Amino acid sequence: MYNKTIYEQARSFGLSITYLDNSATTVVCDAAAKKAVYMMTQCFGNPSSLHRLGFEAERELTAAREKVAALMGVPARDILFTSGGTEANNLAVFGAAAALARRGRHIVTTGVEHSSVAAACGQLEKEGYEVTRLLPDGDGRITADAIVDACRPDTALVSVMLVNNETGARFSLPEAVAGIRRRSPFAFIHCDAVQAAGKLPLYGARWQVDAMTVSAHKLHGPKGCGALYLRQGARILPRQVGGLQERTLRGGTEAAPLIAAFGAAAEALPPLAEQEALFKTLKARLIDRLAGRPVVFHLPADGVPYIVHLSVPGLKSETLLHFLSERDIFVSSGSACAKGTKSPVLQAMGLPAAEIDSALRISLCHHNTEADIDRLAEALTVAIETLARRR
Repeated sequence: MYNKTIYEQARSFGLSITYLDNSATTVVCDAAAKKAVYMMTQCFGNPSSLHRLGFEAERELTAAREKVAALMGVPARDILFTSGGTEANNLAVFGAAAALARRGRHIVTTGVEHSSVAAACGQLEKEGYEVTRLLPDGDGRITADAIVDACRPDTALVSVMLVNNETGARFSLPEAVAGIRRRSPFAFIHCDAVQAAGKLPLYGARWQVDAMTVSAHKLHGPKGCGALYLRQGARILPRQVGGLQERTLRGGTEAAPLIAAFGAAAEALPPLAEQEALFKTLKARLIDRLAGRPVVFHLPADGVPYIVHLSVPGLKSETLLHFLSERDIFVSSGSACAKGTKSPVLQAMGLPAAEIDSALRISLCHHNTEADIDRLAEALTVAIETLARRR
């Protein structure tokens, strides 16, 4: 059992690890780890080879494509495998902008996207594109009306995440699609669903977005593998050339062990309703256990239950992280991809500097328990009492 290395093996040695940073990455599940080893040691053929080992590897890729497609609510034929969410986002943003350059050079996104979208839009801005960046309201939300109102006839690309990776706020891109189509008939609509996949239902085809991004390591698959849904008929230009793989849009020999493991992880996820019930219970328990403490919760209306964002004004995030880490409790101060920088999300929400500087993100998965929440609450209480005396 591969994921015993972090949970059960630790307990067998009398240790207790509390991992609550699942928006940064997740432990690889047994099914995914076993599948990767199988692909590396037994089914190791090149999927493009015209012999039995090649055919077997290709069948594994086909099966993985079907499982990931089911996760995203899209046809399997429309799935492109990449090296992760960052590459998939880059491929969508740069690829769509290049394909639609003659139609328009206006982009609508948000000021709080993952860096792989934000930096890509920034680069396009340097190349002459006009970028409209929507900011969340004080509750952390970006509404469908705000997205639609920002669109114009010359809008070529709309790229908005589904769930914010820091606060857990849901952005209303699916509800905005019809309005975007009316105002910007040629716009390419991209949804970064990395923080939603495996925990929320996805309906990429029903939502009628042109592209959607997911990442394996956010849902108990391996690092180094992601997927981009690209709707049939939607056009992007490739970012790399050479090879006919992935509809010629992402050439190069497929990372078959990682892709097959991605499919195994997607298939092994517990039912979404079961996960939701657990997350709501754990979130409510944390809020209850910290009641009366000098803790400020930032809980967007209709936010997802598996990301809890809070601040302890007067104590620095880094200090709290070290205090908790020394006790084998692992949380985050924000996006793992923006290490050491002030959160643009929290700044956009207009939070006081003291709350931004002391922010913590607790992100859950289905492995977490009430005991994990109790350990975190107890440790935070001790931290507040201990560190406050040192100031």
